[in-house]
Amino acid sequence: MKIKNLEISGYAALAPMAGVADRAFRELCKSYGAAYVITEMVSSKGLTMQDKKSKELLFISEAEHPAGAQIFGDTPETMALAAKKALEFSPDFIDINMGCPAPKIAGNGGGSALMKKPQLAGEIVKAVRRVVELPLSVKMRIGWDENSINCVELAKICEANGADAITVHGRTKVQMYSPPVDLKPIAAVKKAVSIPVIGNGDIVDGKSAEIMLNETGCDFLMVGRGALGAPWVFSQINAYLEKGEILPEPDIDEKMNIMLSHIKTLCDYKGEYVGMREARKHAAWYIKGMRGAAEFRREIGTLEHIEQLEVLAQKVKNCCKSL
Repeated sequence: MKIKNLEISGYAALAPMAGVADRAFRELCKSYGAAYVITEMVSSKGLTMQDKKSKELLFISEAEHPAGAQIFGDTPETMALAAKKALEFSPDFIDINMGCPAPKIAGNGGGSALMKKPQLAGEIVKAVRRVVELPLSVKMRIGWDENSINCVELAKICEANGADAITVHGRTKVQMYSPPVDLKPIAAVKKAVSIPVIGNGDIVDGKSAEIMLNETGCDFLMVGRGALGAPWVFSQINAYLEKGEILPEPDIDEKMNIMLSHIKTLCDYKGEYVGMREARKHAAWYIKGMRGAAEFRREIGTLEHIEQLEVLAQKVKNCCKSL
């Protein structure tokens, strides 16, 4: 796939999940074959006001490229200024968030709320395009609710105002993350625009990736929740789409080793106090579906030090092996 002049190889990218897709997780997913990654969403207002956290969110390491910087907001001028600020962190492209369903984002006019104001959305794309030469992508949902499926209209407006690629999550804002993804609107967007379309939603393995490609005709894939506790999903998708090969899940020892490596890197980047508290959700995802998971989740909720996680990982290994 080519986004403007940016060549992207592979099949699937990591979605820009707030509170999850930080530097440690992005680097890990890249190591398993994610084609590109995108930063967690950054407030355009915060970035233009020199907010320290916003700058930290935009840090992109050498191991992450190609990588995009995602910004959100509802004011064209502020979004344009934020995009210029984001260039200081050397992203390969800029991504505009028009899909986040979180109440604190959409309730303040950003994210998926822009789907209710297509003309404003177009003005935002135009304003960012005016100041940024890098490739420009937009991430959206299929609509606000089932009575306003307007992703085709919005995609056309974004393309007309300078967007170089569109990512579509196959649910409405109201649906959040259930029921199952609706592929028909994504297919309709693909037919309506000439720029690349990236399909997003319910991609958890090679077969689901193939279904998204075949049923929508999309140019590329984006994986979000399917990578939580399973960063190896990208290698599974790549193997299946390249060779039709179904890679097995890592065994329990490997899963726990991957988890520990992930969390240690997280603590290296953010310090143990912050890192271990953020690690709790990741650890819960890594053990999901395993024998004794409910009891282990209670223990995970109390983790404060990496040594505690090492002890827990050994318990999980022992439990899963003692049949």
